[in-house]
Amino acid sequence: LLRSVTMWLLLQSLLLLASCLRSAAAFPKGCYPSEEEGLKTFRCSNARLTEVPRDIPNDTNKLYLDSNRIPFLPRDAFRDLPLLLELDLSHNAIASVESGAFRGLAEHLHSLDLSSNRLVSVSKDAFSNLKAKVNLSNNPWLCDCRLQEVIRTVDLVAGSSGGIVCHSSAQEEHVGKAFLQVIADTDFCNVYKKTTDIAMLVTMFGWFAMVISYLVYYVRQNQEDARRHLEYLKSLPSKQRRSEESSTISTVV
Repeated sequence: LLRSVTMWLLLQSLLLLASCLRSAAAFPKGCYPSEEEGLKTFRCSNARLTEVPRDIPNDTNKLYLDSNRIPFLPRDAFRDLPLLLELDLSHNAIASVESGAFRGLAEHLHSLDLSSNRLVSVSKDAFSNLKAKVNLSNNPWLCDCRLQEVIRTVDLVAGSSGGIVCHSSAQEEHVGKAFLQVIADTDFCNVYKKTTDIAMLVTMFGWFAMVISYLVYYVRQNQEDARRHLEYLKSLPSKQRRSEESSTISTVV
């Protein structure tokens, strides 16, 4: 009986070890699961990742993908993580965030760190319905209407707004300044709307001028044709001329 129990315990230990080894082998190199303060955590910091891993446990509460080489976030990158509370993507090479990249995280996510990346411009739709506190500091931002819309859409982490600095802008005097300082005096979206309205007016005026020009040309051409035809009629014999004039007048009318 003692031998049987010992063998059974040994077999259970081997199966558990094999299961752990299989799970570890499924994770990218440098990534490992843990538990912190009762929350299931998955760490991939400094793991030289070039994309978001696909085999992240779907019960993960805290995900650390910081200090890697991830260049962009595709649509539905985190859709299989419905319990995610914190997401750290800081210190990567992220230059593009597709709309829907954070789809599925709106209900639970309360912290999103995108600081120290390569974001120049991003659509407000990328953060649609997201209620998390977002850190967008230390990115080479282009200060324009798109960034203004993003700032109005997201809930920034307290104290991080000063790190959102204009790396480039249509107006040179904005470069190097904090974006919130700039938009206190400049409404980028209002300027864009005025520019768009002027462009539309110019386009409409151009089309209107073309239509008028064509109508003037058409009328003048008809008048010239009528004049030539009347001169031709005058050169005809009397009876034939009356008949032709009658026909011409009917046609003109």
